[in-house]
Amino acid sequence: MRGEFLPYNQPELDEREVEALSAVVRSRWITRGPVTERFEAALSEYLGGVPVVALNSCTAGLHLGLLALGVGPGDEVITTPYTFAASVNVIEHVGARPVLVDVDPKTANLDFNQVVDHLSARTKAVLPVHFAGHPVDMEALTALREGYGISVLEDAAHALAAAWEGRLVGTFGNLTAFSFYATKNLATGEGGALVVPDPAMEARVRVLSLHGMSRNAWNRYTAAGSWAYAVEEAGFKYNMTDLQAALGLVQLEKLPAMQARRAAIAARYREGLRDLPVILPHVDPRVSHAWHLYPLRLQLQALTVDRAEVIEALRALNIGTSVHFIPIHLHPYYQRRYGWRRGDFPVAEAFFDAEISLPLYPGMSDLDVDDVVAALRQILERSLR
Repeated sequence: MRGEFLPYNQPELDEREVEALSAVVRSRWITRGPVTERFEAALSEYLGGVPVVALNSCTAGLHLGLLALGVGPGDEVITTPYTFAASVNVIEHVGARPVLVDVDPKTANLDFNQVVDHLSARTKAVLPVHFAGHPVDMEALTALREGYGISVLEDAAHALAAAWEGRLVGTFGNLTAFSFYATKNLATGEGGALVVPDPAMEARVRVLSLHGMSRNAWNRYTAAGSWAYAVEEAGFKYNMTDLQAALGLVQLEKLPAMQARRAAIAARYREGLRDLPVILPHVDPRVSHAWHLYPLRLQLQALTVDRAEVIEALRALNIGTSVHFIPIHLHPYYQRRYGWRRGDFPVAEAFFDAEISLPLYPGMSDLDVDDVVAALRQILERSLR
């Protein structure tokens, strides 16, 4: 057993982030300001020049994205049951109705073969989620958008640095929301961004993100600013701060190295676990996986223990884990709201019932990975039927 507990996740932070934060503190400008604008520009450059609005969360990006697309009461938004609640909560926030479609059994991404069957006259948008960092089928998604005239808002909370046939997620002409939460591949503590390809739509998102005030209202306290501002819409408090952006700039510089390490860890897991009664994460040959998560599935029919027992046994061996995700239709609010029940989306349920997310973050050493493999091997081999 390990001497120290191995957490499920830790952000990759060092003195570079400390210095960047210190510089912002010393500047005395800690809310949205010039550092946030620099981060937006750097992220835009990373994504090939697409316009980017930095925000306080991916959830904010999804909410503003729906509003920018004109989604509202009476509309329907097709999305997946296999996601965090935020992806669907925002549909509720704008007064639209979420229409859930079951997922692909290999990736747990939205099954586009089923999406077409759920289109209606009220369908205003599709909100796919790139689960675990594996991109959805972007070819099918683009065909859906262009063939049916349906707006697309991508939930790419897991998918910064992921690519489809060499093209980064966020560059396919759709609104795309990224997350920079503490556990994400690029971590700013809290934070997110929305890619908005249309200039007029981008301008509206910027206004909505800061109380509906006129653009650049943040600088009204500087020597170049003015106290005057205009509230153009009933907006929100969704802006990023320069403290978060300072972390983001450093993290973006480190992103290629961090992604390479994530891929190396995933490869080491695949090699060490391939002969155990588990289903390893599927990787379509057309994608570059972001490896935000390593979603292992237990072959429970071959075991005498259930998932909860495996998680507890790993914890007893000082290995932290998590589970992603409790499907939307199994949460009490959505069951009361729409009458959804277990059995409605069987593929998502089967994936969830067997899933465990193993530790995966750049700071893990090869020995850490080997400890996870050894612990899981010990538990599963003694639990074979």
